[in-house]
Amino acid sequence: MSQQLLLALQHFGLAIVIINVFVDQLGLPVPAVPTLIVAGAVAASGRLSLTAVFLGASLACLVADCCWYLLGQMFGIRVLKTLCKISLEPDSCVSNTQSRFERWGVNSLIIAKFIPGLAIIAPPLAGALRIGWARFIFLSTLSAILWVGAGLVAGMLFRTQVETLLIDLDRVGSLAGFAAVLLLACYIGYKWWERTRFYKVLRMARISVAELHRLMESGAAPVVVDVRSHTARGLEPRRIPGAVHVPLGDAARYVKDLPRDGDIILYCSCPSEASAARVARMLMSHGFKRVRPLFGGLDAWLAAGYAVELAADQPLSSRIISG
Repeated sequence: MSQQLLLALQHFGLAIVIINVFVDQLGLPVPAVPTLIVAGAVAASGRLSLTAVFLGASLACLVADCCWYLLGQMFGIRVLKTLCKISLEPDSCVSNTQSRFERWGVNSLIIAKFIPGLAIIAPPLAGALRIGWARFIFLSTLSAILWVGAGLVAGMLFRTQVETLLIDLDRVGSLAGFAAVLLLACYIGYKWWERTRFYKVLRMARISVAELHRLMESGAAPVVVDVRSHTARGLEPRRIPGAVHVPLGDAARYVKDLPRDGDIILYCSCPSEASAARVARMLMSHGFKRVRPLFGGLDAWLAAGYAVELAADQPLSSRIISG
């Protein structure tokens, strides 16, 4: 390694790692794993304190997670919806995160940082669920230790290769910096293209809350299906009167219970009715014709001031028979 690069890493390496990890955990598209790997390699050569880097990066993770937890505790599911609106990976956003929480419990926080889409959503979701500060800090600390430790250990194991790479990067100078910026821009551009394509696929004919209300008032008795996860329903227990609960992940199991000759209206509480549109597309692929997501979802229904209920769910099969 050149003396200039070593000097920069020796004097500013710790601050760079801490800042990079912090902004990465806040959700900005500035990956911290490469920085941790380089820091591990440099620390293995004795030019950077491994203990300081490990503690500093772990603390940066914990502080960022606590910020998200507090926001989730204060604003609940609204924070999650906002995150999904700006997320570069909307297809792995709220509903998938909530499903993982339901399968694995809050202990999923421990491995959250290793799973794309879960790392940023998990802390505010834990806050919205109010799992308790002591429990959250304990789990988040374990997660930070594992994630930071994995990056540093990888750098230590591949120290020779990393140092060779740093030498090559130092030789090409500004060209390396330009390449790094270009790669980052390409990554963001690719994710944005995926996001645009995802929402384009979900576009389909929707029904407005006013149309649904008129349909229900006319006695047409459409089957209204709530596709929110159990977690989302716990955060917002209100529902459209008579709605049956069919979580996104279980929709395929209930196909046989849905009427093929009636209107099926699906709603959720996620941005752009993504979950409802997914279920609608699945039903249409099974031959259902009169299937539409509710435009604006439950939020639009509540905003319009229409009636809601808190009644316990009934099995879908009995709802169809009684209807």
